Amino acid sequence: MSSNPSLPSLARDLADRRTTSRALVEDCLARIADTNGEGARVFISVDADGARKAADAQDLLRKAGAAPSPLAGIPVAVKDLADIKGQVTTAGSKALTDRAPATADAPVVARMRAAGLVIVGRANMTEFAYSGIGANPHYGTPAAPWDRANRHVPGGSSSGSATAVAYGFAHGALGTDTGGSCRIPAAYCGVTGLKPTARRVPTDNVVPLSTTLDSIGPIARTVDCCAMLDGVFSGEAVASAKAVPLSGLRFLVPENVFLDGLDQTVAKDFESTVRALAAAGAKITKAQFKPLDLIRPLLNKGGFSGAESYAWHKELLAAKRHEYDPRVLARILMGEMQTAADYISLLQLRKVAMSSYARELADFDAILSPTCPILPPREADVAKDEDYTRLNMASLRNTLTINIFDGCSISIPMSAPDAPPTSLMISGAAMADRRILGIAKSVEAVIPSRNT
Repeated sequence: MSSNPSLPSLARDLADRRTTSRALVEDCLARIADTNGEGARVFISVDADGARKAADAQDLLRKAGAAPSPLAGIPVAVKDLADIKGQVTTAGSKALTDRAPATADAPVVARMRAAGLVIVGRANMTEFAYSGIGANPHYGTPAAPWDRANRHVPGGSSSGSATAVAYGFAHGALGTDTGGSCRIPAAYCGVTGLKPTARRVPTDNVVPLSTTLDSIGPIARTVDCCAMLDGVFSGEAVASAKAVPLSGLRFLVPENVFLDGLDQTVAKDFESTVRALAAAGAKITKAQFKPLDLIRPLLNKGGFSGAESYAWHKELLAAKRHEYDPRVLARILMGEMQTAADYISLLQLRKVAMSSYARELADFDAILSPTCPILPPREADVAKDEDYTRLNMASLRNTLTINIFDGCSISIPMSAPDAPPTSLMISGAAMADRRILGIAKSVEAVIPSRNT
């Protein structure tokens, strides 16, 4: 078995009895427990006994020919936002540690269990999901795999979900994405992250950041891995992506916003990828994309995340403000400045932006851009608040637009495994998720640095 196996390959190995769920779980648990690794920072809690029992149950079901899905028995991680029955959901915060354990699984977690996925633990995250950097002063910040000795940030807010997959602590993970929280950590950790159309996956019993923008998506190693997990999360078919031929596809590369201030390595890998797609027969159009110019007013006073997070946190802040990460607290408090008129204006502005996106995208199959314009900063680079704010906004800049437009989007690695991590973002219209996955599968196969 490969050290970084895909979910389809693991499903085949399990079906053909080349491995067992228990063996997969024990391997993941051993990696997590390695004191020279990042396990203690990647997970807020590990349910070793529960994972072993679930693995044994799935092995018995498979032996009886009753495996509930192709993914049954595969160990995965769940971001510490989603309720798991009998466990405390802390959302990466110390302010929620005295909550009562959840009395039921969140619907998306229930779907994971029904598919036979084995949950090994609760993945670390930015406190209350409010940052694209991935730092957590309460539970530690897991380092991104690249140049680990110099401790680069993992990206957020699904930092633990992405690092769990990258380090082999789990073979897939549940993440959430409000402004890039699946795609940014996937980009910084060299894995793949999907932001689905928000309405496709229920967010009930998942601690919200923004009820308007939140979506739940998978982080895994390949496009097919994400496609299969997306099938579980959305209640659709659990299947690999159906590749869409590249020849004749119409790709838009926006020349405004998305390409501003690119790191040289990011720019080089992006241009190389775009040339490879053109050589494969895709039609590349580089042009201004007007909807991107509508975004900035939607971020005033913290935008939807500021208003809606403040509404959720208002009572908790009255009792436990001192327990919050100050950087997260400052962002939540931006919502306190918003009036009802401000919020209604946001709703109206978003409606205009969504309509503009759908209209301007109609002539294209997808938008191509770097997921993040920069490489993952070092932890030392974000020590000062002003640098943290600047690099956080740079990390989020490209991804957050798709949440505002109500689109779907996937981040796939452009760089070789040991190179500085760069990532391609492929974005489409609302409810075009399966087609975007099919396009991404074909793109993944021709990216030069991944196929040399």
